[in-house]
Amino acid sequence: MANKVDGFNFEQRHGKARVRVARVWRNRGGRHFIVEWSVSISLLSNCVAAYDRDDNSDIVATDTMKNTVYAKAKECTEQLSVEDFAVLLAKHFTSYYRQVYAAIVKIVEKPWERISVDGQPHEHGFKLGSERHTTEVIVEKSGVLKLTSGVEGLALLKTTKSGFEGFIRDKYTALPETRERILATEVTASWRYSYESVSSIPQKPLYFAERYLDVKKVLADTFFGPPKEGVYSPSVQSTLFQMAKTVLNRFPDISSVQLKMPNLHFLPVNLSSKNNSIVKFEDDVYLPTDEPHGSIEANLSRFWSKL
Repeated sequence: MANKVDGFNFEQRHGKARVRVARVWRNRGGRHFIVEWSVSISLLSNCVAAYDRDDNSDIVATDTMKNTVYAKAKECTEQLSVEDFAVLLAKHFTSYYRQVYAAIVKIVEKPWERISVDGQPHEHGFKLGSERHTTEVIVEKSGVLKLTSGVEGLALLKTTKSGFEGFIRDKYTALPETRERILATEVTASWRYSYESVSSIPQKPLYFAERYLDVKKVLADTFFGPPKEGVYSPSVQSTLFQMAKTVLNRFPDISSVQLKMPNLHFLPVNLSSKNNSIVKFEDDVYLPTDEPHGSIEANLSRFWSKL
């Protein structure tokens, strides 16, 4: 919300970034659960006086925001999803402080995964995984909600069933056409839920944590295809579209999906001299490289979606 200050339009927000917190839950059966979150908070509030009149009386100190993260984590005696924790924080700031009219909470979850020893899940042992669970929650004082979840660093690769043909060729084009190549990417995905108020969120425990795993599985399954025959990819663009469309078809409470899928190149290696071929490429030896890489991204949404 813009304010008129000294003849100018003025917008502001303030918050605390990268507040790291870990929470352990120990159930009566002896099994432990752990999450590690990096929390960033932005408050939209009526505190213009701090900027133009040196009056801090309406400022929520960023150190207070940091302490609130720890206090609220302590209050969560039952295991909860990163989305539910973000909503809890945002609701606190918009309800507890009269001058705060909206709160934006972004959280990145570090992927600690339970290990197995001798084929049995360990009660309190964890290893660090790869991809990260993300969320962004915007809550207004009225209870209006925007909820987005996502995944970062989802590395996917298949060694066949990929090609690239029929693209524009001009005097600068050196890339050969192919129906046989490695397809590799590191997916960054985000999906917007259709829930428009805090009161409309499902009350099922860990609903969003389960939905995150489901969406991640759908993205990967669509990329790879069936385990025996796979599925052919004529381009990263085509595969990206099929992945996004499958998510929307599978989950009715998701209104839009955004995907970023860099094309991480595996370049065929041929070694030859003027007189003979030292190494001939036969779909077997590659030079992996991620610089430079192709950059492909798109957003797919339902017609009624509010992007």
